[in-house]
Amino acid sequence: MAGPKVKKKRVKKTKKAYGYSGLKHENYLNREFSWLEFNDRVLFEAGDKQNPLLERIRFLSIFTSNQDEFVMKRVGGLREQISAGYSSLSIDGLTPQKQLDSIREKLKSNTKKQNEIFNSLIPELSEQGIEILSWAKLSAEEKRIANNYFKSDVFPVLTPLSVDPGHPFPFISNLSLSLGVKLKNPNKEDSISFSRVKIPDVLSPLMKLPAKGKITDRFVMLGEIIENNLSLLFPGMEILNVMIFRVTRNADLAHDDEDAEDLLEVVEESLRERRFADCIRLEYKKIDKWMVKFLKRELDLNDDDIYEVDNLIDFTRLKPLLELDRPELKYKTWVSVTPEPLLNEPDYQIFNKIKENDILVHHPYESFALSVEKFITSAAVDPNVLAIKMTLYRTEARSPIVRALMRAANNGKQVVCLIELKARFDEQRNIYWAQKLEEAGVHVVYGILGLKTHTKISMVVRKEKKNQISTYAHIGTGNYNSQTANIYTDLSLLTSNKEICSEIIEVFNYITGKSLKTDYKKLLVAPLNMKSTFLTMIKKEIKNKKEGKPAYIYAKMNQLEDLTIIDALYEASQAGVKVDLVVRGFCCLKPGIKGLSDNISVKSIVGRFLEHSRTYFFASGFENKEQGSLYIGSADWMHRNLHNRVEVIVPILNEVAKKKCLHFIELTLADKSLSWELKNDGRYEKSSPTKSGLNLHLEMMRAVSQPNN
Repeated sequence: MAGPKVKKKRVKKTKKAYGYSGLKHENYLNREFSWLEFNDRVLFEAGDKQNPLLERIRFLSIFTSNQDEFVMKRVGGLREQISAGYSSLSIDGLTPQKQLDSIREKLKSNTKKQNEIFNSLIPELSEQGIEILSWAKLSAEEKRIANNYFKSDVFPVLTPLSVDPGHPFPFISNLSLSLGVKLKNPNKEDSISFSRVKIPDVLSPLMKLPAKGKITDRFVMLGEIIENNLSLLFPGMEILNVMIFRVTRNADLAHDDEDAEDLLEVVEESLRERRFADCIRLEYKKIDKWMVKFLKRELDLNDDDIYEVDNLIDFTRLKPLLELDRPELKYKTWVSVTPEPLLNEPDYQIFNKIKENDILVHHPYESFALSVEKFITSAAVDPNVLAIKMTLYRTEARSPIVRALMRAANNGKQVVCLIELKARFDEQRNIYWAQKLEEAGVHVVYGILGLKTHTKISMVVRKEKKNQISTYAHIGTGNYNSQTANIYTDLSLLTSNKEICSEIIEVFNYITGKSLKTDYKKLLVAPLNMKSTFLTMIKKEIKNKKEGKPAYIYAKMNQLEDLTIIDALYEASQAGVKVDLVVRGFCCLKPGIKGLSDNISVKSIVGRFLEHSRTYFFASGFENKEQGSLYIGSADWMHRNLHNRVEVIVPILNEVAKKKCLHFIELTLADKSLSWELKNDGRYEKSSPTKSGLNLHLEMMRAVSQPNN
């Protein structure tokens, strides 16, 4: 299939493209295709009748969000490579153009499948008293209600933008849903013109109608209301046609900050550039060939950038359905339990408990608010706390942790917060919090130029008995975000271990100052010693196997892509080392290839909660797993995590914490309900659960609810 001729003007500044020529390409899976396979697994959940009805709608929304981000980042990046003249091959031997061609076909197929699933859900929703009605199906009274709503609430916020010699083509923001209107002035010949009406984000995308019999939750889409009231926006004009459309803009804009004097200024500039970045996709419904041709020209698009959609373009606009008070159509509400060591303890006592023993917390099964959040909020008001330091990569709009840091600064404590301004799609929020924290007296730093600070660490310095100074630390696999902590599975270690805490202090000195320390003994720190240590541990397992000692590797992460790590795992497999990988997202390693990866299995777990924790285990020559080496932390086995980000992986040394984590590892391997097995051709095969098949998420909820069973 012939690819698009991408125009040079799309390129502003490109990042270096890494080629993989000279490899045995048949030994690796393509990152982009593997990621699309992951989104297929999300889409499967939307079609799975075992999931509650409204949760299936939620998975359709998640699928859209995932695919939008993929287009913005990955398709945008491939476009940039082509425009810059790169012809480097991917890890599996494909040019950027060949990847784009295959991606387009997959996107078309997936979008069609998504709409088919939604269409199959419509009668099921109706059976449960939920309907989204087309304008044609509204009664005269319902149309009157909708028209009145348009006049009172919608009309004042609409701004039709027409194109004519006196009005240039309007800017269309990324992922905004619009109505394209083809107009004719009845008083002029050949007066066909285009106007764009944005469907406003400030209003609910669904308007609720009065109940009708058993149909208690009835809606009409905002776009339909606007479309059927356009005559009020264009009085006297003849409306020839209306077409709903959405554009996607490139988010893969590279900025070299190595020599930046003000990183905040660089990031703010990149946000401005992203807003006006080139369009890379046009989606439309109800085709009007004249308008498609017009938009294609004005947005500088090619045929392969254009996608026709059968039903809904943006499933995230079904959010009002997810907010319905219909608990019987959702997962049973899960309330995170208080971690057992912290039960019935006053705030300040959390430090005494951590000093007694390391505490490993598993979110969302165990409460983030009553562990990690409590760690910071207690420190903010504890008169014995002298200093708090932490990193922030992503957090929520109303962050209790950020407000606790402000309170701590107001209480006279030394507070340092490293905010990663370059956390993709969270830049604006992080800039806001950086400014608010500085206003409150917090020392805000932006990390090391050229590296993203992705690690999730914090530390508290406390004056205790006899003026002894003690340090406490938190090292986690997830962000300091209380909202995502309810739906992402993550691990948190709270510790006062002197060796670990002293090295956490050194990490903060590295990212806030000029420390050149590289000889970490306990922590694995990227980009300093993490990759080399992981490779050493893999080689040690190979050596143990050859010497007849127990050898085993388990690794759980979000993505696996680093070529050196993959090749080391292949070498381990060839030596007979059993390797179990749990990789939620994309995986470039091919398992089960005779003579190469016979001893490697890869599974992906997709379900109610998003598997986000990173866990690494090495037998280290011990038959008893409790004597092996166990680590958790923020890094995946990806080139960017190991080379271009500041990451921290911490060993689990406490016996109780280790047993708890090893039990979780056993459950991930035993799961038969949420797991998908990766085949060596890149396909994933769903596990076939029996009635007694273990469901990881349900089992973890049961385990923390009944800890002594």
